[in-house]
Amino acid sequence: MARTFALVALTTGVALAVASASAAAGPENARAAADKALTYRATAPYLQHGKGVQAGYKPDRYCVSDSVGRTGALGCPHFNHAYDNSTDPAKPAALFYEDDGTGGRRLVGVEWLVHDRDQDLTTDGDRPSMFGVPFKGPKRGNFPGQPVHYALHLWLWKKNPGGEFSTFNPAVTCLPGTTRPPAA
Repeated sequence: MARTFALVALTTGVALAVASASAAAGPENARAAADKALTYRATAPYLQHGKGVQAGYKPDRYCVSDSVGRTGALGCPHFNHAYDNSTDPAKPAALFYEDDGTGGRRLVGVEWLVHDRDQDLTTDGDRPSMFGVPFKGPKRGNFPGQPVHYALHLWLWKKNPGGEFSTFNPAVTCLPGTTRPPAA
């Protein structure tokens, strides 16, 4: 109980610091900071892996790394497809966990996924944005049946040296024998 209270207090403090640090930079930055603070608060319970699973985030069987090992990894994706097409900062479609080396998992990042309306890789007139950042894409599905989509990653819980909205995080690692590269 004390640990949960401390975690909530820490998360609230981080969220408030993010919001207040950006608020002075203008209304767009203030909105992005407020949305990011909302994401912190909404995903803080999922720092406990079991809570993310209980909330409907289904674990993938593999840890996903880039195909050449140069730009890092996503970690172990956990998808809640009820949140596909969400641009709500509190409802990411995926949580990314990293193996902690002791059999547990720690939350490192989140992702929003929005289906491309016309399913045409050559057009992008429906590209969404959040936090003042446009989603990447459109890109082909990562598994059979997944539509052409846009994606936005946010490395909220583990600093990404490549940038907080980069697809892969070089600071995230996959345990040997647990990886699979992303779909081409």
